[in-house]
Amino acid sequence: MIGRVLELLAPALAGPDPVVVDANLGLGGHAEALLAAHPALHLIGIDRDPTAIERSTLRLAPYAGRTTLVRAVSDELPAVLAAAGRPRVDGALFDLGVSSPQLDEAERGFAYSYDAPLDMRMDPDQELTAADVVNTYSVAEITRVLRDYGEERFAARIANLLARERVEHPIMTTRRLADLVRTAIPAATRRTGGNPAKRTFQALRIEVNQELAALERALPAALDAMVLGGRVVVLAYHSLEDRLTKQVLAARTRDTGPPGLPVPIEAHQPRFRLLTRGAELPDDDEVTRNPRAASARLRAAERIRQG
Repeated sequence: MIGRVLELLAPALAGPDPVVVDANLGLGGHAEALLAAHPALHLIGIDRDPTAIERSTLRLAPYAGRTTLVRAVSDELPAVLAAAGRPRVDGALFDLGVSSPQLDEAERGFAYSYDAPLDMRMDPDQELTAADVVNTYSVAEITRVLRDYGEERFAARIANLLARERVEHPIMTTRRLADLVRTAIPAATRRTGGNPAKRTFQALRIEVNQELAALERALPAALDAMVLGGRVVVLAYHSLEDRLTKQVLAARTRDTGPPGLPVPIEAHQPRFRLLTRGAELPDDDEVTRNPRAASARLRAAERIRQG
């Protein structure tokens, strides 16, 4: 949805020295398009994955004088902006979830379509892996992860099977995990809805990387850093990300004053306004070009008051 992202951010980046923060840089595709479209723009890119920083640095080399790329988690955004000497921004982009290279490189252990070590770390230097979760968490903890982060209705069945199987042989590969999940889910359910391991893999990835916790801190921080007229765009790829985004934006776009007052109180007036009606979806052409965009949900907002 790169065209829509550019369209939504453009009014905020029309000034003489605009700054935008890309909180999930990935391979730098959105960053490259923004820098090409706005010759005065300075872009601050954040990503915890060193491979993403390396590849985006090469991709954005023609714009090196207008970029600051930092290896960090998105919720470190305030510190990154302060260190860059740019505490206020005109735009922010959150392109959430896992990147294509992380899915396509089997050794990263994100995908059930490959047989690989059960890893799923976006930052390879962190300690916790998906193998640690399935082999050391209690049944109750695994159930919570699968239920809360995968919305898996058979979470308890899967957790109990994993706990039994790991006693004899630790669960160390993506294929073994996917096979066990398939075994735990009733046959009638397995016939529909795609790969039955999808929700489990999503849940483990979110737990390993604390993705929702990072977003819960990073998005409000980006909104706090917005100048008047600044805009934020969020691309979410599953319902949990989109729901959290909706909640954060809703809190900033409503009147918080007591109901029934004859005159609105300025201090309680909304600081932002929504730029999208609900979540916008990719069109058919976009999905045809990039099937992974099918689950994308876009929301955007603009700062309309200081505060």
